Amino acid sequence: MSTEETSNVDRLWDEYFKNGSAEVKNQIISHYIYLVAMVVKRLMPQYKDYSEKDELMSYGVIGLIDAVNKFDQSKGVKFQTYASLRIRGEIIDYMRKQDWAPTSLRKKINNIQQAYETLESQLNRAPTDEEIADYLGEQVSGVRKVLQKAHMFNLVHFESMLYEKETEESFGSSSNDPYHIVESKDMKAVLRDLVETLPERERMVITLHYYEGMTMKSIARILNISESRVSQIHSKILMDMRKALGA
Repeated sequence: MSTEETSNVDRLWDEYFKNGSAEVKNQIISHYIYLVAMVVKRLMPQYKDYSEKDELMSYGVIGLIDAVNKFDQSKGVKFQTYASLRIRGEIIDYMRKQDWAPTSLRKKINNIQQAYETLESQLNRAPTDEEIADYLGEQVSGVRKVLQKAHMFNLVHFESMLYEKETEESFGSSSNDPYHIVESKDMKAVLRDLVETLPERERMVITLHYYEGMTMKSIARILNISESRVSQIHSKILMDMRKALGA
């Protein structure tokens, strides 16, 4: 942002705080609409298999408007920092409200999660799908089917947990960098260590999806496996990540 643009938006904020003009508020929202595009761009690799970009943009704008309405300069946090989190939070909240997993599926997901944790403790390593199925007395195909169906459920819950931790760390920090939240050393270390312990194919799924922005379908073609299998693998990794962040 140029010095002139910064000066202009500062004047808009001053005027808005003085008289709460709706016209000035709209100018501020228009100025910061680029933040919505930036957040959506970062989230699209996760959600583009399940939601249209325009939908995410719409809910991102709602988050931006809410940020303008509630922004408090006295807190000592830059608006870009606060708005970016509110935009992301609004999108995640929208995704979370979708009916990704009925009660019966949630129960099966919890059973697999508990079996995973028990076996991991016993084996001192991540259990395989076959070991989980054997522990539960289920068919491997059944376990994988649940993981596939639970994919979006696990993704949204992982993102929600990540968002909560990022919010806590951002506003508990003295940093004024709008993207300090993604530079959290502790969080990044936990996730990096977890990814490094994954088998090669699982590392490939994470790399291609989050770093290359590929869809499940594209990853399936590269790895020469079915799209449903990619979703199963990703869902299982997300369970690991949720557990690691929770700890």
